Amino acid sequence: MTAAVSGADVRLRRATLADAPAIREVMAASARELSRGFYSEAQIPGVVAHIAVLDLMLIEDGTYFVVEDVGASVAPDDGRGAPEIVACGGWSFRDKLFTGGGAAAGGASRLVPGQDPARVRAMFVHPRAARRGLGRAILGAAEQDARAAGFTIAELMATAPGEPLYQVSGYQVVERVAVPLPDGQTVIAWARMRKALR
Repeated sequence: MTAAVSGADVRLRRATLADAPAIREVMAASARELSRGFYSEAQIPGVVAHIAVLDLMLIEDGTYFVVEDVGASVAPDDGRGAPEIVACGGWSFRDKLFTGGGAAAGGASRLVPGQDPARVRAMFVHPRAARRGLGRAILGAAEQDARAAGFTIAELMATAPGEPLYQVSGYQVVERVAVPLPDGQTVIAWARMRKALR
């Protein structure tokens, strides 16, 4: 599938395992730079290390997307050049709500379409590609996919930088939570959010 977003020459497609290194770079850059102003300087390294973590199961399940900037390229080892991945995100039909340990994150058991909410997961945009509509494009693709799979509700755990996107996309806060990180820092003002998929 392709998508033209804000006049940019971009392509939205399903992620493959070969994309994993580039996805990890996007996640780290996004968490490091776009968290400023939302989290303290002491909290940001924990967000990068423990929240901006790729769950390969999303790719293996075929529910994760990347956006490539086909106008910009990176040179792989073969020297041919390839479109640069500038955003990533998707959804899941599994119980895990976000990447992380503990019961709050959930597990890998399958959700029941029409009964359980689908999970929107791991949405990240590279800072230099922010505010170009890429997050909305991925969110739209994820919702369309989940709806086609029989889900009628989507749920997510929003970080503070991501919450404004979800609010304008029709998600409503169900509860606010504090998530303790393994490094001892606590990331506050997370929001569990839901939306009906009509």
